[in-house]
Amino acid sequence: MEIVRHEHVDEITAALKASPAGLAIRNAKLIDANGVREHAWAVADHGVISAVGSNDPDFARACEQAGIAPEGTEVVDARGRILAPGYIDTHAHGGWGMSFDDGPQGIETARAAHAFHGTTRAVVSLITNPIDTICRNLTALHAAMAGRPDILGVHLEGPFLAPTRRGAHDPECLRDPQPELVEQLLEAGQGAIRQITIAPELPHGLDAIGRFAKADVIPAVGHCEADYETARKAFDAGAGILTHIFNAMNGLKHRAPGPVAAAIEDTRISIELINDGFHVQDPMVKIAFQLAPHRIELITDAMSATGCPDGHYLLGALSVNVVGGHARLVEGGAIAGSTLLLEKAVSRAVLELGVDPIQAVEAATLSPAKTYGFDRPNAITGAPLGLVAPGYAADLLLLDDTQWSVQRVWCGGRSLR
Repeated sequence: MEIVRHEHVDEITAALKASPAGLAIRNAKLIDANGVREHAWAVADHGVISAVGSNDPDFARACEQAGIAPEGTEVVDARGRILAPGYIDTHAHGGWGMSFDDGPQGIETARAAHAFHGTTRAVVSLITNPIDTICRNLTALHAAMAGRPDILGVHLEGPFLAPTRRGAHDPECLRDPQPELVEQLLEAGQGAIRQITIAPELPHGLDAIGRFAKADVIPAVGHCEADYETARKAFDAGAGILTHIFNAMNGLKHRAPGPVAAAIEDTRISIELINDGFHVQDPMVKIAFQLAPHRIELITDAMSATGCPDGHYLLGALSVNVVGGHARLVEGGAIAGSTLLLEKAVSRAVLELGVDPIQAVEAATLSPAKTYGFDRPNAITGAPLGLVAPGYAADLLLLDDTQWSVQRVWCGGRSLR
């Protein structure tokens, strides 16, 4: 595991606050949800892609229109490497020894850990805590969003979870989502909450799903004992996501299909998937891609130990041991998130599981963008996300063409690595 390099935190944080510069990339193999293009180039102006193509004269004209010298320092020669959209992680709790519950320094550090490895945008996740603590953490993240474009909002994983499916969430902090608690969280979030995981079978579960949906928050079914019918009711009430498929829920069984089957057959539903070979075994990862094409969202569920050596860490107030890169609670041994990066999730899908590269990239880019409407012009990101195409934000990655490792990173035209 890599050791935390604190200079990257300051560099990435400063870069995100800077004005975007002109950018041109040539001699690349472009891969996004629209397909593969050899000998590709892309030009960006003021943080937005202005032109994409594969013809050298067109590249020169596009550079000229963007005020870039075709042979100048703003031009990056990809030398055949893969050009992909920036990755979007909609479920991660931390990295480089910090979590998004740890205030401004934790937010900067954890985001830098993932940005360094290609996650240009994120809906960051908060763990289950006492309601007042969650509200304080929401306030801190709302404030952080005002000064940086890479944080798209907040995912609350709890406190409205089933005690029997809580995983690594503190059982003392779990609650039934009564209306007053829903309103308290919405008020604290000030519009920053994008997603909340709810066990729909809780007494006020379906009602809460409707309340959050009306407030433009996407409820997610997860950490639940819900059966098939209850999951269907949740989706009809406004839930739009299945939180980390197969984990912390009833399994896919022939006489009890559970929420997995309900989500797979409902084409409105986005499906989170942790592809680390530990949370979900490889055959089930491949099956998920086959059963729900264009709706799989690769996520990390990464905790603070991501990018750090094995050892002892905290997840909220709970003690965690990380051994061999796998995190488990000290008490009880439940899986406690992951140490996964989207860089690894995508490369693993392509190189180890044989997933089509277009589908693998889509699952880390356009699919999560679509879930929140970020694939269209919007008030949060301005330009849409998820493709290397004219009019889209210049969130771009250069990847090694054999190992799929991230080598260069831009967010809205800002160089982060």
